[in-house]
Amino acid sequence: MVAVLAALAVLAGPTPATAAPGTAVPNPSGHAEDDDPPLISEAVNAANRAYLQAKAKLKTSQDRQKRLAAEKASAEAELEALSPQINQIAAQSYRTGRVGAFALLLESDSPDSFVQRASTLDELNLFNAQRLAAINAARNRAEQAKLAADAEVREQEKQTNAMAREKVEAQKALKLVGGLGFTGGLVSATSPVAKVGPGRGADGNWKSESCSEDDPTTSGCITPRTLHAYKEVRRAGFKRFVGCYRPGGPWEHPKGKACDWSLQNSGFAPWHDNDTRRYGNEVAAFLIRNADRLGIYYVIWNRQIWFPASGWSSYSGPSNHTDHVHMSLL
Repeated sequence: MVAVLAALAVLAGPTPATAAPGTAVPNPSGHAEDDDPPLISEAVNAANRAYLQAKAKLKTSQDRQKRLAAEKASAEAELEALSPQINQIAAQSYRTGRVGAFALLLESDSPDSFVQRASTLDELNLFNAQRLAAINAARNRAEQAKLAADAEVREQEKQTNAMAREKVEAQKALKLVGGLGFTGGLVSATSPVAKVGPGRGADGNWKSESCSEDDPTTSGCITPRTLHAYKEVRRAGFKRFVGCYRPGGPWEHPKGKACDWSLQNSGFAPWHDNDTRRYGNEVAAFLIRNADRLGIYYVIWNRQIWFPASGWSSYSGPSNHTDHVHMSLL
């Protein structure tokens, strides 16, 4: 009796879920084309494709969950219809299950009656076994449908999280470099990682520095941190014309804490094609992505200014900075 009732228990426990372009132009930084990272527009398109793929998987999972729910309901209905037979099987087991061959022989008047009673008992046991098999099959179908539905729920959660993650990462990557409108998509999705500049404490603060190093671009001086940033930008492949120290004025140039990265190999001229525009975008992106490692105070490029705390905003000043990228160091 206990064994028969236990066979009807529907156990449903959790199981581990089964995990499931803009137009490119030659990279002005000088890296080999095969080694170039994808453009930010290509990365955004890849994120969009991943989003749509996750969304399609989510829809498929939801459809499958509906089918599994219907299968589970059907199996449970069949199980409920078969359940009343438990009492019949239990009663029959009580009346006949304990009657062995020896007892039948004692109660039989003749060998023929013994054979007849034994045959009847065998038929009854076979019939009951078939009914129990049907009950167990219904129970198993309900269990499997429940487990599969739970797995689909977990798959849906995974795909929903993937969709949200792709959206957030794409938005962050775009916002950091100024957006597709600002860059025209002409900027790599990643930049080289710069070495940490001098004077950064364990708490992330930068100590004050004086203009103590020879400026490699003029006869003036720059700070050790500015010199480090200058070398790191050039090490990243940006080797067109640059000027750092400039006397006079209230800002960072006369303090040796700023450099202007031209788009041209000589002198300054506004960007006028994809090559010069992308070069400016790439320099600005490198500085911004490495701001915490270089000690960047702010970056100005193409009528926009970037601060670590606030991001990009419009800029108007003596120069609209369409002919160079300005970097200021802390």
